[in-house]
Amino acid sequence: MRPRVLVAGIGNIFLSDDGFGVEVIKELEGTDLPEWVQIADYGIAGMHLAYDLLGGYDTTILLDATPHGKLPGTLSLIEADVDDLAASASIDAHGMQPEAVFRLLRLLGGDAGRVLIVGCEPACLDEGIGLSPEVTAAVPAAVRAVTELAWGASPKLPDKQKTEV
Repeated sequence: MRPRVLVAGIGNIFLSDDGFGVEVIKELEGTDLPEWVQIADYGIAGMHLAYDLLGGYDTTILLDATPHGKLPGTLSLIEADVDDLAASASIDAHGMQPEAVFRLLRLLGGDAGRVLIVGCEPACLDEGIGLSPEVTAAVPAAVRAVTELAWGASPKLPDKQKTEV
């Protein structure tokens, strides 16, 4: 049996670069991914993501804006410590951040498998629709990284961007 992978775009498209994950999912819809990979745009629907994860996945790849103080458009690959995330979050169905999603999943008896985050340093998180030029330029590299991860390869991010694991 092949591994099951969920690629989840998360973020608020009404907060500029916070829509990064949603935009990457749009681009992934036109790519050739293995049959065992499911892609979905969750936007701000964290509770929906938690319930979908109950279906059981070997790997969950989250796509999100991740501010780390780096240059806007910098991509990061982060392996999440789900136990740490789930222990530190409270659940609010109206504003479920990834930490709360994993806490709810744990409370429901589910497991997201290995959790990877393909994050992008935002330039702007102000109200507004559309990504900044720096984050828009990072979308193709994020699509390549997800495709490589889906096939089981280590992604190669552009030289100007750093990989964190």
